[in-house]
Amino acid sequence: MLLQSTATLPISSDFELIGKYLPVNNSDLIELGCGAAYTTRLIAEKLPINHLLALEVDTIQHDKNCNISDLGNVTFDLAGMQSIPADDNSIDAIIMLKSLHHVPANLYPQGFAEALRVLKPGGLLYISEPVFDGEFNEIIRLFNDEQIVRQQAFDAIVTAVESRHFELVEEIHFLSESRFVNGFEDFNHRILGATHSDFNISEDLFEIIKDKFEQHISTDGSAFFHNPMRVDILKKPLL
Repeated sequence: MLLQSTATLPISSDFELIGKYLPVNNSDLIELGCGAAYTTRLIAEKLPINHLLALEVDTIQHDKNCNISDLGNVTFDLAGMQSIPADDNSIDAIIMLKSLHHVPANLYPQGFAEALRVLKPGGLLYISEPVFDGEFNEIIRLFNDEQIVRQQAFDAIVTAVESRHFELVEEIHFLSESRFVNGFEDFNHRILGATHSDFNISEDLFEIIKDKFEQHISTDGSAFFHNPMRVDILKKPLL
């Protein structure tokens, strides 16, 4: 599972890949770690799904999500990978977007067992994880170095396949885009102000992060980054 040169990677998005690789026609989906429900909304509004159960472990963000009232085919719930509130063999696909590495490593066996339990035979588990590389990653690692937890997440995927609990269907590498229209103001709100983590950033470190980020701001005040991503699509065996 080697990462090809980022210079040759296509620019894409998880939403585009979900529509291409997952069963979406009248399907029942789960999103584990839905965050601010950005991709949740795209899936619910633009794909012909039946229902999406969007789960989040951050209570502050979950409370905000519960105020969303215009997505009739989405149910928000407070739960993690290790305890999925769904019936056995009831889900067509599970989606994890940059969330697997946030699951405590000691909960991976239970989490993958839960995914296996709720998926229908032949159901898919879509795991999208950031690769520890790129200019945006160099900024993030100043206050949140995720090299170890991302490797643990990848190792957990390998274990799930090598144990034959899941079959590897597809491995996809692409570049995602992170855009900050209002420059550092957006970055400070969306990234540093995320409620799922307490980064405990000192004033000196804050200035270092700001200076590093502002090196990427264009003449119109915005900044964007291309981030290397890896998607592993796993399948629950039919038998």
